[in-house]
Amino acid sequence: MKINTHVVGSAEIDGLTRPGFLNRRSFLTGSVAAIAALGLAGCASSGGMSLAEAERVYGPLPNERFPVPAVNVSKINPKYLRRTVRYDSTEAVGTIIVDPKNYYVYRIEGGGSATRYGANVGRAGFLWSGDAYIGRKAEWPGWTPPKEMILRQPEAAPYANGMAPGLNNPLGARTLYLYQNGAYTLYTIYSTIMPETIGKGVSSGCVGLLTQDMLDLYEKTPVNTKVVVLPA
Repeated sequence: MKINTHVVGSAEIDGLTRPGFLNRRSFLTGSVAAIAALGLAGCASSGGMSLAEAERVYGPLPNERFPVPAVNVSKINPKYLRRTVRYDSTEAVGTIIVDPKNYYVYRIEGGGSATRYGANVGRAGFLWSGDAYIGRKAEWPGWTPPKEMILRQPEAAPYANGMAPGLNNPLGARTLYLYQNGAYTLYTIYSTIMPETIGKGVSSGCVGLLTQDMLDLYEKTPVNTKVVVLPA
């Protein structure tokens, strides 16, 4: 199925910049005072996490290539914390369903249930829908801004040859690349260390999960897994 998109151009992880400063926060959040934008309900739950459980699940990851800090869970609405929910679907176990309207990503578990993760999604004008699949996976990938992004926003030009992996890299610790018909769509599901972005539209079509959630999904998701992006 062809992607249905509401914007012409490629997807990219984006945000806003300040003079001489370009990092994960500037790509993903920014403020109205920044220089320019750099074009980044499913069902009833079976119970949410306690604060103690959330602090454990979203704790630090010191053994990663680049140690990941704990999530400040006070910066995220509890409804976006990972949980198992009722989700009736005819899709195969393992299928990923993105619900941009409600800022959720589901992994179908079978038996009428799914694992649900809070997400950030495309901002207004950059939402899309359709079927895709995971064409490749990467741990701590580099990131290269698309040509279209550099043309629109020259502030990205210093990274035309790529940004090295690390906590400041917009793709974070793990990335799932979305493909159609053998071709990379330029959309990804990526990891973020910024809880304040969850439940918001901050990207140019990519979907972000907290790093701890992304590691959980990444380990369960082989290449060729089907991805369904619902209309917003």
